[in-house]
Amino acid sequence: MPAQTIYHRMKNLNTRMMANYKRGIGPTRVVMILTTIGRKSGLLRQTPLQYEEVNGDYYIASARGLDADWFKNIRANPKVRVRIRDHEFDATAEPVTDPIRIADFIELRLKRHPVMIRLIMSLFDSLPWRVSRANLEKFCKEKAMVILHPNL
Repeated sequence: MPAQTIYHRMKNLNTRMMANYKRGIGPTRVVMILTTIGRKSGLLRQTPLQYEEVNGDYYIASARGLDADWFKNIRANPKVRVRIRDHEFDATAEPVTDPIRIADFIELRLKRHPVMIRLIMSLFDSLPWRVSRANLEKFCKEKAMVILHPNL
């Protein structure tokens, strides 16, 4: 049996996390529930993701880069549903793979949540606690993010 990666272990926790989220338990101030349409199955797929609100849009990053299933689903169909705490809305997803823009987003996250983001990056991605901009841009070459534009 192949060894499970941290991403496989996290995926196993998603169902429990979403159930708790819907009851108002857990990190509801930094996590949203993103609903995409499965690119192969056509079924609704829900994923809990950390987010940042910037000027009325919502930014989410893919730690697995282009390999994340939710990111692949968005590339196939950018129409999504978002739940933030008790508020739900439809949005259009804009995939972003430019490492400069992704690094800008990570820097914003580091300003807003310095300990949490540094801890995540050091534990899951083996980055140093103090990462240079050049190393951050190199790191972001393998990442992806999405900007969610709420439908008005």
